[in-house]
Amino acid sequence: MDMQGQRVLHVTQAQAWDALNDPAILKACIPGCDKFEATDAQTYNVGVAIKIGPVSAKFTGKVTLSDIQAPNAYSLNFEAQGGVAGFGKGESKVSLHPNAQGCELQYTVHSTVGGKLAQLGQRLIDGAAKSLAEDFFKRFDEALQAKYPSALTSSEASLATPSHEAASAPVPTWVWLALLVGAVAVWSMVR
Repeated sequence: MDMQGQRVLHVTQAQAWDALNDPAILKACIPGCDKFEATDAQTYNVGVAIKIGPVSAKFTGKVTLSDIQAPNAYSLNFEAQGGVAGFGKGESKVSLHPNAQGCELQYTVHSTVGGKLAQLGQRLIDGAAKSLAEDFFKRFDEALQAKYPSALTSSEASLATPSHEAASAPVPTWVWLALLVGAVAVWSMVR
């Protein structure tokens, strides 16, 4: 499965990067997330529970980061197992770009999947994946507004530049995306 998307975030690029590196925000925003733990500087163990139609599964997996260009972009590889429900593995690229509204998050995903969930109908999987992604972004937008309550004006956005502190922040950012990508991988199991 190949997928791409984008989302406007109404905060500066530095603020988005900071929020994406806040483990409490990420865990709260990822639907079904019950675990993400750093095993070293660029590898994380993750856990998320997903229900699609009649199939429920807890997926556990590993995310490995590469090509980190803080606060602009990164790549990640992921593997997830859901027992008899199935598995997913793949790669993703994510980038943040400043714009007049704040910044834009862009992503691409390439994944392969298999198992019991692959037997579900395409429409059911498509709907579940879209719902999971929208739920994540809704929660993430709300968390950004709670953390940065002042509205970003166009003049602030045009002057927004990443801070040195944000660029050197730890990188649990990739965990939220890995879990989102894992959810998308479940979606693609029928392909």
